[in-house]
Amino acid sequence: MFLASLLLAAAVAAPPAQTDPTIASSKAQLQAVKGYVTKAADQVPEEMYSFKPTADVRSLGQLFGHVADANFMICSAASGKKPDMTGIEKSKTSKADLKAALDASFAFCEAAFDGLTAASGAEVVKFFLPGTSTRLSVLTFNTAHDFEHYGNIVTYMRLKGLVPPSSAPR
Repeated sequence: MFLASLLLAAAVAAPPAQTDPTIASSKAQLQAVKGYVTKAADQVPEEMYSFKPTADVRSLGQLFGHVADANFMICSAASGKKPDMTGIEKSKTSKADLKAALDASFAFCEAAFDGLTAASGAEVVKFFLPGTSTRLSVLTFNTAHDFEHYGNIVTYMRLKGLVPPSSAPR
């Protein structure tokens, strides 16, 4: 009984974790597209990583590499931290290397969200888009970019008869 009382007192004394709902919902969107992209990277067989529907577009592996490169570059602008890797699209070709780079890039972006507050999310940062960009808007742009290229990945998968993760039965 004494232990239960102590645990209850500790729970009442500890303030609840405060999370800004705008930041939390933005991070949830990143986690959704991360799930789709990483599941697709897992699902696609290694030999399909070199698949290009036409000669003038990226291969499927290059798409995964591009997403990883962009995650590092864009989330670096939002966080102010140096990217862990660059040049992935042009230097990595194996499924294992590209999956590792994707995982690292999504972790880098998730870390950019960690500790973000309403005030720090509203801070203006230098970004390549015209106009004013806040830390949170840059992270939101990154998620939109990831979804854009997930759409490409979906098309490539369907051309090869695969059902993409977002359409798979649950």
